This record gives sequence, C-alpha cells and structure tokens, in this order.
Amino acid sequence: MLIRNLLIGVSLVVVLPHAAFAAASETADQKVDPAPCVAAVTANDDDQIVAICSPLIDSEKTVKADRIKALIARAGVYDRKDQIDRAIGDYDTALRLDPAMADILNARGELRRKKGDRPRALADFSAAIKLDSSQVAAKANYKALALEVERLGAMIAVNNKPSFNCANARKPVDKAICGNPELANVDREINAVNTKVVRQATSASPRAGRAMQHEQDDFIARRNAAFGRPDYDLQKAMRERLDHLLAVERN
Repeated sequence: MLIRNLLIGVSLVVVLPHAAFAAASETADQKVDPAPCVAAVTANDDDQIVAICSPLIDSEKTVKADRIKALIARAGVYDRKDQIDRAIGDYDTALRLDPAMADILNARGELRRKKGDRPRALADFSAAIKLDSSQVAAKANYKALALEVERLGAMIAVNNKPSFNCANARKPVDKAICGNPELANVDREINAVNTKVVRQATSASPRAGRAMQHEQDDFIARRNAAFGRPDYDLQKAMRERLDHLLAVERN
C-alpha cells in the first residue's frame, strides 16, 4: 500500500512532460531547469534522483510546483532505501508548500506507522480523509490502525494481571500469582487458551468440551494443593500447563 501510494506521487513527475513543469520566471538568470530531475525520475535512477533533484529542491529560484514534485520523487527514493526520517522530512516540506495533497498525507501516515508513530499516523490518515472523502487507501489505513491501537490499549490494560481479580484473592497461591507479574501473565494466557480449546472441543462434542474443562479444573486443584511444598515449582507447573494447552490448540 505504501509503495503504491508513493508511486502515485512519483507518477506526477514521470507522466507529465517537461512543459508541464511551471515556468520559473521571465528573467533568464532566475530560471531553474527541471529537465535533469525529470529525466532522472523517468529513468527510475534513484541515485540520480537524489543527486540531481536535490539542488532543484534547495534552490530558492525553483517554482513551487516543480519543487513539490521533486520532493515527492526524492521521498520515494528515501522510502525505498529505508531512510524513513528523510522521506518523512520531504513529505513535511511538500505539505508545507501545499497542505491539500491527500495522497501525500496518506503516504506520510504510512511511513509514520512504519516507524511506530501511531498517533501521528492516525492524524495523517484522518486529515487525508477530511480533504478527500474518496481516499480509499487512507480510510483503510485509518480503520486498521485504529483497531491496532485499540488492541494495544486492551493488552496494556491487562498486562501483568492474572485471569482473576486480585482484590478477591484469598488462597496463598492466588496471592503469589498476583504478586509476580510473570506468573500473572502466564495465568492469563492459560485461561485464554483453555477457554479457546474448550470452545473448540465443545463445538465437536459437548462431552469432549466438558472433559477439557475438567482437565483444567483438575490442574488448578492440584496446583492449589501442592503450592507451598518445598519440592513444588509453581512457575514450572504453570508453564508446562500452558505449553500443553498450546499444543492442544495447534492440533
């Protein structure tokens, strides 16, 4: 998706003939010729795009429209070279020159998402949609990222918390699990995987589902009874139970 959007931006330079670039000035000594940059883009020569289009971008004599197209072309190169910050920087400059480019907002959002900057990526996708409600790519990106942020929030909310409410913990083993973030996370995983395998077994046979749940109940009963003994390793027992459930889930 990111590559396609960048190609859309670059194509603005590739498909337009030299004459489509805005005239710089009637004064010959102020004119900046975009032809070499156009030729580099047409040749799909990334190194030449950076080398030749950069002076065009940096020159104060360059017409705004030409500079924007050169910035978009160079941003595409930086993205392909995995120089994300530089690509974002070029999109930043292009958008300062013309804030109404929905495609470029979406492209910058994709780069920010790739970098892990979810809040700014969401803001870019949202801005692109506001500018152009037909932006299918930006809509899809916004929806996918919003769901991702929601899932991450849910994971953070339960991180280091077991499957039960520690405020109601009475048994020594439950208090031990609540007091150990690693054990709390394993307990939550055991409960989640067990719920899934019981549901899967029940869909095939109610009897099989009851048998799976009985196995989990038996594990908890044995765990509670054995906890506190010198030879009992709670962490080992819980991890073995999780590994067993994961193996059942895969089969």
